[in-house]
Amino acid sequence: MTAIRPSFGRFASFALLLLLAVLALGLTGCDRIKSASRSLSRVIHPGKEKAHPAPHTPNTRASGPRLAIILDDLGSDRADADVIFSLPYPLTVSILPSHAHSAEIAEEAHRRGYQVMLHLPMQALGNETAESLELRPGMSASEISQVLVGMLDGVPHAVGVNNHQGSRATSDAALMAELMPLLRARNLFFIDSRTTAATVAFDTAQRDGVRCAFRNVPFLDDVQDVAAIRSQLEHAIHSALEKGQAIAIGHPHPETLRALRDLLPTAESQGVRLVHASDLVR
Repeated sequence: MTAIRPSFGRFASFALLLLLAVLALGLTGCDRIKSASRSLSRVIHPGKEKAHPAPHTPNTRASGPRLAIILDDLGSDRADADVIFSLPYPLTVSILPSHAHSAEIAEEAHRRGYQVMLHLPMQALGNETAESLELRPGMSASEISQVLVGMLDGVPHAVGVNNHQGSRATSDAALMAELMPLLRARNLFFIDSRTTAATVAFDTAQRDGVRCAFRNVPFLDDVQDVAAIRSQLEHAIHSALEKGQAIAIGHPHPETLRALRDLLPTAESQGVRLVHASDLVR
């Protein structure tokens, strides 16, 4: 019996050490499992990045009256754009090139889900203040191409074009015939702002296979008064109901933006869907 006890004691000590080692490994393993579980949880449930809500995007395949609202002349004032960006509707912003905030506004509009167009300066007939560079009758094909490319470079994400001023330019058949193939080659649509009854821009675009449309209701803010603009906007909504679709154009005047904020919520309740300009070209 006495000969066995030292061997049993050594065995007991070894067993105790083995048990402690197993427990230590078990605790370490639990920590590793917990750590892996936390890592997996971070992958499966990542922290959500706060983002500005994008404007409502309608189902363009659904039927019903549609209204596109284009806001022209952006580029000079970032504050105007920020007010537009607070309106949660699929508005289209048309941006003048070569202004202080043109590219910045275009980038932000695109990021937020608004549609971007190039507001292409063209020669007018009246006494309007002209842009430093504009399309004019008599320009060569290479000049027109160079001007267009430069302006598009200054308004990133533009998917379409409408004319800024242009009562003389859009009534010049030769100039429009040079412009439209350039737009078609870049897969850009064209909206005729119809600044003159003599315009041939829409007809030329249609003939040359450019997806196109035209403003078919009065400008929203020829009179810069909230009540007058509300009246024009109501007219645009009713025109969409009657014709099936309408394209309205306004500008980022404080009165215009206030009228839009007040009245746009009623458009959908009247059965008119607000859409981007591209949804109404053909």
